[in-house]
Amino acid sequence: MKNIYYLLLLCSSGILFAQNIRVEGTVTESGKTPLEMANIMAVNQETKGVDSYAITNDKGKFALTLKANTTYVLKLSYIGMQNKEITLQTKAENMTQNVAMEPGGIQLDGVEIIKEMPVSIKGDTIMYNADSFKNGTERKLEDVLKKLPGVEVNADGEVEVEGKKVTKLMVEGKDFFDGDTKLGVKNIPADAIDKVQVLRNYNENSILKGVENNQDNVAMNIKLKEGKKNFWFGDVTAAGGFQPQTKFDRYNVNPKLFYYNPKYSINVITNINNIGELPLTIQDYFKMTGGFRNMMSKGGSSFNVGSNDLGIAMLRNNRAKSIDTKFGAVNFAINPSKAWTISGFGIYSGSKTEMLTQTNTTNFANNTIANTTDLSKQNSKFGLMKGSASYKPSTKFQMDYDILAKRSDQLENGNLNRNTVSGTFSFDENINTAKNQQPTSVNQNFAIYSTPSEKHVIAFELQHLYQNEDPFYNANLATQPFALNGYIPQTRNDYNQNRLVKTNKVDAKVDYYYMVTPKANLNLTLGNTYSYQSFNSAIYQILDNGSVNNLTAPENNNNVTYNFNDVFLGVHYKMLYKKFTFNPGVSFHYYNMNNVQLGSDYKQNFTRILPDFFALYQIKKAETLTYNFAITNTFTDISRLAEGYILNNYSSLSSGNRRLENAMAQTHSLRYFKYNMFNFENISGFINYTRSIDAIKSQTVFSGVNQISSPLNNYNYVDETLSGAGSYGRSFYKYYKASFSTNVNWSKFYNFLGGTSALSKSIAQNHTIKLATNYKKVPNLEIGYTYSISEFENPRSKTKFFTDKPFVRLEYYFLDAFSLVSEYEFYHYYNGDKTVDNEYDFLSASFTYQKKDSKWEYKVSATNILNTKALNDNSFDQFRVTNSQYFVQPRYVMLTLKYNL
Repeated sequence: MKNIYYLLLLCSSGILFAQNIRVEGTVTESGKTPLEMANIMAVNQETKGVDSYAITNDKGKFALTLKANTTYVLKLSYIGMQNKEITLQTKAENMTQNVAMEPGGIQLDGVEIIKEMPVSIKGDTIMYNADSFKNGTERKLEDVLKKLPGVEVNADGEVEVEGKKVTKLMVEGKDFFDGDTKLGVKNIPADAIDKVQVLRNYNENSILKGVENNQDNVAMNIKLKEGKKNFWFGDVTAAGGFQPQTKFDRYNVNPKLFYYNPKYSINVITNINNIGELPLTIQDYFKMTGGFRNMMSKGGSSFNVGSNDLGIAMLRNNRAKSIDTKFGAVNFAINPSKAWTISGFGIYSGSKTEMLTQTNTTNFANNTIANTTDLSKQNSKFGLMKGSASYKPSTKFQMDYDILAKRSDQLENGNLNRNTVSGTFSFDENINTAKNQQPTSVNQNFAIYSTPSEKHVIAFELQHLYQNEDPFYNANLATQPFALNGYIPQTRNDYNQNRLVKTNKVDAKVDYYYMVTPKANLNLTLGNTYSYQSFNSAIYQILDNGSVNNLTAPENNNNVTYNFNDVFLGVHYKMLYKKFTFNPGVSFHYYNMNNVQLGSDYKQNFTRILPDFFALYQIKKAETLTYNFAITNTFTDISRLAEGYILNNYSSLSSGNRRLENAMAQTHSLRYFKYNMFNFENISGFINYTRSIDAIKSQTVFSGVNQISSPLNNYNYVDETLSGAGSYGRSFYKYYKASFSTNVNWSKFYNFLGGTSALSKSIAQNHTIKLATNYKKVPNLEIGYTYSISEFENPRSKTKFFTDKPFVRLEYYFLDAFSLVSEYEFYHYYNGDKTVDNEYDFLSASFTYQKKDSKWEYKVSATNILNTKALNDNSFDQFRVTNSQYFVQPRYVMLTLKYNL
């Protein structure tokens, strides 16, 4: 298969030498002042199609790639100028064409021409004309987005623009499953998309848009084609398949319906399959915020409620051994009047999963090695519901309310065989585990925004979080890993623990903005974070005769309550000076904490002054440099304060520390962005540095492969992290898109290993280069290569892992009816001394037939054609290095019938 990769690379290189010439020039006003952001289109007079387009740079320059010896009409537009058309006959050599535009254009005419441009920029909005980038093989929004300059979509359906994650997806200005982009990019039909709008510096509240810093906020709005408005559209898919030499036992049923008009919209997505297609994974469930933002982000404190989940194994995309899924989702938006907007969604997902993993773990502390084979069966159900209402009777007043409820039911049974090696000693045992949890959370938000006059803005925001977690854990094994007080040794050791953690957390703040001048404002913030948590747990064992032995010793149980209160006053001053924006600030905090356990109270009270600073250098209209600085107080929640033992798993026991103090972090962030429409390049990059003082660390004691740990503040040493990323992308000759991205994370941190503080260092690198073509009539290729390095070092060990990953994607739309899509990935995974050296690859392909204007589509597809059995993974921390091999679904072939509404 590696030979196929290089053959495709050679073929794609040959396409680059198509006969084209370059037309360059300058657009000016009346032959004098250069015009930046003027739009130029070259319309082929024979085909009537747009062969090339350009937007002038800050010096009015443009460049077009055109066919030689062809007649074109150059169409130019610039708001406030008269539209202009120039007939141009190209030659067999490069040409120069300067254009002078005259004042007096009609704005509406200019807008009409802008709408035809493949890419246009107006203020903070980038507009892509979707049809200009389609080649006929696209089926979903994801397929379209991957072809747009400056846009990237990862395997999890997360969209990035300019290196920033898109946090909100809308269709026709209405939220589409707010807080997640995956459902949209994986399900919205490509043929329904007219325009893709990227909204930079996004703030859905227009009242705060001018006074807050929104540089990291990016939203995306999908504009539908006229034929898709006021009508139901979507598709119904049914598929059946088989593994070679087995019965016809694979299925996928996937109806999707959408309806949009100016007053309301509704979206319905369903999916029932056993082919590993997960519309929403459990990872997506936990990170889905429903659009709730961190309203206390500029307060200087970080108090995040932790998750008391049991570490139930997360799926690696769709590549588990076996997955059955049932999924249903509904999203709606209603505008009862111009002032009211009501929206929301409901999601249900259920999956049954079988995972087989083989793992090798080396413990640095005592040079003990554990080899395990783990077969886990999971049954997961989760549901989300969100409701939102917004009342905006005028541009001077807005009131919002949101509620997001989440509930999941997860059960995992594991059967694990472990071989433990320590020196010359070796021991084998079978371990059975059971995990069960049904966490519930309800998050509510209420906000009022008002501008009583041009110089005054008032914002009141209130958030409440209720969270209830009830994890249960059971481990049944031959050896006795922990000598707990009151424990009775048995033939089989059966450990059990119930936990119940409840949280009520309220964040409230009032912001007052005073417009000192049109380019400066003063912001006063009065805020409060209050949290009340309770933590109860109990360990017991099941004896050989079936009776229960409750381990009643205090260290085996928890009955803890914890109050956290932070009252603060913040002062910020924002000013614009020429190309610069400055926003220095400081917040004054009073903290009050109390945890009650073991019959006594432990209280902490203190004050802090926390500064922050923001600066923006607007180098050009589409080029910026941003700097952020902040000192943050970071607090742990109740889970690390409870001093009774917690069973993390069959080989790990931990206890908290009620006397933990907050850590303090100093962060610096520098971000650069440039979007150059002259040569269609986009450059983005950032560097983040964090210096942590009094960081919370783990103190761990090992007994073989088993460990007991507890947290403490490390007062004597400073932790540091430095991370950076950069990307360069360029579209050229209209048909090509190239990109390079790099990501490096370095960290230096101290932990307690064997009772002494030990320095650990880690470096993770990921570098990717890609080149893709986008022709209409010939096959298209995307070729690329990813190189990853993971390196870890501490006083007892040094490890280094590498991954080489070349990949190829082929797309071909031909005879106005047939589509061929194929993807190939090759992995070479190895460590520094080649004691681990594995190679594996994946190949998939699909062949689709759909007549032009027909509603029926027929497809034959095959996944894992090479029938790869397993994948590799690695991880490491200050105590151990782990190599894993997990098994994936076998090769299967699917026959699919789809009807487009």
